[in-house]
Amino acid sequence: MNQPLPLNRVLDAGIVAIVRSPDSGQLTEVARALCEGGVNVLEITLTVPDALEVIRNVRAALGDRVLLGAGTVLDTETARAAILAGAEFVVSPTVNLDVIQLCRRYDKLVMPGAFTPTEILTAWQAGADIVKVFPADVGGPAYLKAIRAPLPQVRLMPTGGVDLQTAAEFLKAGACCLGVGSQLVEPKAVAEGNFGRIRELARQYLDIVRRTRST
Repeated sequence: MNQPLPLNRVLDAGIVAIVRSPDSGQLTEVARALCEGGVNVLEITLTVPDALEVIRNVRAALGDRVLLGAGTVLDTETARAAILAGAEFVVSPTVNLDVIQLCRRYDKLVMPGAFTPTEILTAWQAGADIVKVFPADVGGPAYLKAIRAPLPQVRLMPTGGVDLQTAAEFLKAGACCLGVGSQLVEPKAVAEGNFGRIRELARQYLDIVRRTRST
């Protein structure tokens, strides 16, 4: 079965699950739980021990059921290593023009992090597919809506502090998708191997996306 193009998969999903943990041991099962809960776009942050190996392991276990990316990518060397390990998109906390250009060269999605209007437009004009608005909880949905007014063409993904209470409001404010980290991939649930909890949270976030988009 043919999969949609990567950008369309991200936009259709509406959620990018950010997997960040001090222990990489159970992250394949975390990824499986997210996928079973309906969240199939996963960002493995490079702060995870042996993150590139985690990307390879998740890819081997789940195949094209998931769209896998690398997060917290700070330079071109790391971006290239992540892509060669199987990352299909690259997420950065800042606007690094060299990283954007490298991702374009490899024909991979790139989502740099930005906050101010100048940073956001700079990232977009440099070739970002989606601009990660980070940290989103500083300005909240009202800030995202204000940014969208002069920059309606820019796809924005609020990240940082997005939770079950604010997810719908960010979508209503114009977010193309949401970056959700510890509020979805709960550190306690990961540490305890409580994959049922992660699966249930994934379903709750997915339900919010579907209900909000249908209204």
